[in-house]
Amino acid sequence: MAVLDDILDFNGTFVEEKQYEPYITSKYPDKHYVILTCMDTRLVELLPKAMNIHNGDVKMVKSAGATVSHPFGGIMRSLLVAIYALQADEIFVVGHYDCGMSAVDPAVVLENMKQRGISVETIKNVQYSGVDLNQWLKGFGDVTKNVEHSVDVIRNHPLVSKEIPVHGLVIDPETGKLDLVTSGYTD
Repeated sequence: MAVLDDILDFNGTFVEEKQYEPYITSKYPDKHYVILTCMDTRLVELLPKAMNIHNGDVKMVKSAGATVSHPFGGIMRSLLVAIYALQADEIFVVGHYDCGMSAVDPAVVLENMKQRGISVETIKNVQYSGVDLNQWLKGFGDVTKNVEHSVDVIRNHPLVSKEIPVHGLVIDPETGKLDLVTSGYTD
């Protein structure tokens, strides 16, 4: 049985037995903030516990490395919607130590693409269209600097009100300890 079949079978039982009822909430975050964090599997349950957040408390946006890579890309759009349409009043950027993006090698990623059926011609076409795949796929060396960069992009975005505090933190994926990088209240 494929993964999709397992999910759909489980979901049928989940809905039939009304297991969703404890999770019913509104689309507006009770705590009025949005978190941009990494998609790392270790953070799925740890981050909410470490930050004392529960279902319905916050908006959660995830990207590889908790990175805002383009000021007008999908991540930034999600943050703006959280602020102006969904009642978020603060933004938390939460990176983590031992992040996979800190060591991503674009050459390895491109080679893996080829091994999974992406042709050299397709890769060249993307590059000829003006996308620097090596830059676009490049990781970062220092998680703290990456959090600072994402916070800086958000704080200086022309569509983010200066009244919105933007905080930067780094979480330990083993213990859940949060280290403050920058406070939106004082920095």
